[in-house]
Amino acid sequence: MKSLVFVHGYLGGGLQWADQVEVFSEYFRVITPNLPGFGDNRAMTTPETIRGLAQYVLDELDRLEVDRFHLVGHSMGGMIVQEMVALAPERVDKLVLYGTGPVGIMPGRFETIGESRRGVKAKGVEETGRRIAATWFQHGKSAEGYAVCAELAVKASLQAALAGLTAMEAWSGVAALPKIESSTLVLWGDGDRAYQWSQPEQLWRGIEGAHLAVIPGCSHAVHLEKPHLFNAMLLDFLGTV
Repeated sequence: MKSLVFVHGYLGGGLQWADQVEVFSEYFRVITPNLPGFGDNRAMTTPETIRGLAQYVLDELDRLEVDRFHLVGHSMGGMIVQEMVALAPERVDKLVLYGTGPVGIMPGRFETIGESRRGVKAKGVEETGRRIAATWFQHGKSAEGYAVCAELAVKASLQAALAGLTAMEAWSGVAALPKIESSTLVLWGDGDRAYQWSQPEQLWRGIEGAHLAVIPGCSHAVHLEKPHLFNAMLLDFLGTV
């Protein structure tokens, strides 16, 4: 059975993919790792580079004896999976870059990386995490999926919250885009407040043969806001074998 790996983003965790685990386990071995410092891995030290996080996921897949796989990355996880492709291109079959972009300093983000860092330091992970998680939904804290994201966000350690921002701030994958040979789907919610259109557009135009799916009426957490559309798009792109 082919493996399908979902990599979460900043202040996320493997549990955010519960609906996808249920749907896709019929067709794939689904793997949803927690990045170090996040979710159930809160006690671990978080690397301060996207490459370090990418190597962590690859090492976890080695531990699970997973050689080749389809790969989905969300938000900061989308940066991580781009770096995974750069490190081990022969291992990645199909690639989904979801709610993400090729540069860590996100133009037009709801707030700058520096503002997020100051928030974490001044108000702590819990308050800042809940506030940031609300931006991921069209309807903010009243959205159905908000509670899941908020509960995961507050699990992050202070070191992880700061290290993730540092990792994103220093990263760019622009130069590597023409080298990506995996069949790629770029998926984006048209109301995303973290990644403005210029980011997914750059992925779509920069990766040869990339496909584009724009989901209307969604912000940053399409897989929680409109899971049926999200899952259908992925199934159509990945196939079931």
